[in-house]
Amino acid sequence: MTIPAVFVNAKEQRALAPGEVLFRAGEPGDHMYGVVDGTVELRRDEHVIATIRPGDTFGELAIIDDGLRSLTAVAAEPSTVVAIDERTFVYLVHETPMFALQVMRSIAARLREVDRYA
Repeated sequence: MTIPAVFVNAKEQRALAPGEVLFRAGEPGDHMYGVVDGTVELRRDEHVIATIRPGDTFGELAIIDDGLRSLTAVAAEPSTVVAIDERTFVYLVHETPMFALQVMRSIAARLREVDRYA
């Protein structure tokens, strides 16, 4: 199963309008997200740290630790995202090892981008 297939088959999808904020830096979070279609920007203040495209994940730290969101997620265009809670995350990691690798790569890339703006 490919990563986009995991997202398309997810039960909890959400449509976002351009400019809609999914979550803000400093808020608590209990879901990570995957982009089905469209794009979502991750921002620190007014700086775009990363643009998330279909098949990519974001917000992963919220289910890895209990810390607050470090970036703000804003739809850059009409977009559809899926919400993945901790229980689903654990299932996907167990059943789809490539999902875990993709999430780790996503976190690593995002940390490198955040460091550029620190």
